[in-house]
Amino acid sequence: MSFLPSLIPLLFLLLSANYVVAHGGLSNYTVGETWYRGYDPDQPLQSQEGQPWMTQRIWASIDPIFFINDTGLACNTPGTAPPSYIPIAAGQNLTAVYWWWLHPVGPMSVWLAECGESCEHVDVNKLDFFKIWEAGLLEGGLQGGLWYQSKFQNWDGSPDLWPVAIPAMLKPGLYIVRHEIMSIHVAKRPQFYPECAHLNISGTGTAFPPERYMARFPGAYAEDDPSIFIDIYADDMKDVTNYTIAGPPVWDGFANKYCLDC
Repeated sequence: MSFLPSLIPLLFLLLSANYVVAHGGLSNYTVGETWYRGYDPDQPLQSQEGQPWMTQRIWASIDPIFFINDTGLACNTPGTAPPSYIPIAAGQNLTAVYWWWLHPVGPMSVWLAECGESCEHVDVNKLDFFKIWEAGLLEGGLQGGLWYQSKFQNWDGSPDLWPVAIPAMLKPGLYIVRHEIMSIHVAKRPQFYPECAHLNISGTGTAFPPERYMARFPGAYAEDDPSIFIDIYADDMKDVTNYTIAGPPVWDGFANKYCLDC
């Protein structure tokens, strides 16, 4: 489905009318000028689930996930599979569209997982995800510095756009893309906001990440990870200017080309 740019302000008003006080969620995707609708938890399930235009896994609530062992950490809850895929070529940008986002502190990341013959029938908790993008603290300190999550926000009525390129050398196939925002503005009580969609990635690449880049959800994060269970406003954090994003490293699409022990 395509939308003219002039319709964006109207869409924002319509979609935000019921979201006066809330967290937020991934509402749409774009590839080039083509828009793909996501799931709207504020609209009836029966008008969206199984519809031929649906490419996003269902997420029933804008509320966060609080526990790292929650099965919804993979693709939110209930994570019901859609029937369709977003077509995209390796190297193209996939832009996630949020009509608003309120939290300013914490890392953001994008992951892919290969599905095989179909993404509709896989168990997302058994998929091996690999990270293709991440951003956290951009400058300054934990307490008053600039986080990408804050930079991502718009307060002028326009949507919050999160563009990320699919690795150009990735081998083609059917994949699940997973966007995750982790908010750490509450001391030692992280909030996870994952959403997933199905991609049909085309291209001539042959690259695929080795095992050390893979992670499963739940399982990717540990209870004792200081980057997740953190109080950024504690006295001993006031001069800290570095933040390590949890999980495996980002795979840039070329790592296995140079890896001698994969």
